[in-house]
Amino acid sequence: MSEIARGVTDLQELAPHAEPSDLPSLMEEAAALERKWKDVEVQLYLGGEFDLGNCYMTVSGGAGGTEAQDWASMLMRMYLRYCERQGWETKILEKTDGQEAGIKTATIHVTGEMAYGNLKCEKGTHRLVRLSPFNAKSLRQTSFALVEVLPEIEETAEIEINPNDLRIDTYRSGGAGGQNVNKVESAIRVTHLPTNIVVACQTERSQLQNRQQAMNMLRAKLLERKRKEELEQKKELKGATQSADFGQQIRSYVLHPYQMVKDLRTDVETSDTAGVLDGNIQQFIDAELKREAKAGK
Repeated sequence: MSEIARGVTDLQELAPHAEPSDLPSLMEEAAALERKWKDVEVQLYLGGEFDLGNCYMTVSGGAGGTEAQDWASMLMRMYLRYCERQGWETKILEKTDGQEAGIKTATIHVTGEMAYGNLKCEKGTHRLVRLSPFNAKSLRQTSFALVEVLPEIEETAEIEINPNDLRIDTYRSGGAGGQNVNKVESAIRVTHLPTNIVVACQTERSQLQNRQQAMNMLRAKLLERKRKEELEQKKELKGATQSADFGQQIRSYVLHPYQMVKDLRTDVETSDTAGVLDGNIQQFIDAELKREAKAGK
């Protein structure tokens, strides 16, 4: 910030005395400062309690069978590519494949600076319109997938979990892995009986590690539930009618009859659908962070 401020001050001092031949270099310097400011500006909006930390992202296919499951797998790839672009580490903790194609659901652990602060903007329902690759007549098909994002929470005084409220099931992990992963019941499924919240982890080698990850996810889900209930109560007291529904549709991806990705919250749009599906989504995240900041969220 101080470097940008000094650069702006220097330009303001130099501009009135500049010769015509100096203008190209001054304009280039101004453009460089603008690019630096855009990189820093978004970070100013990441002041939430968990914004700077890691997160869990779950992608689930909506109604629509194979179409929706294929769309969910496309979204998962988009987010994995985005995380790769950001230099974050990702690990698929649990994945259920679709019967014909795609995935029914998958949970990814994202480790990196400001991972939750950025990816929290992606939670909601994502809509795809395209010519169906699973229909012999190639009819246009609309599919939906749900994205959930939770912060990684190891401990918090806000949430106390009674061990008597848990049902813990073990099972063998599926998919690729070593002998221990596939042949020993190291996978963990935890059910919180009072809320019926279920979390699972199957990729770690030991049952203890899987249980720790599952408990972290459960803690995050319970905290989100608690805060959502508090938010709804505040809105009810204020007489608000809008529901605080994390599952509302946020973005539309149209691949036919034209190419367009449009965020329905900020109206940011692009015709570069291939780039977006390859992980180029920062423009949507930046716009949503600014919108939330202006809305006082």
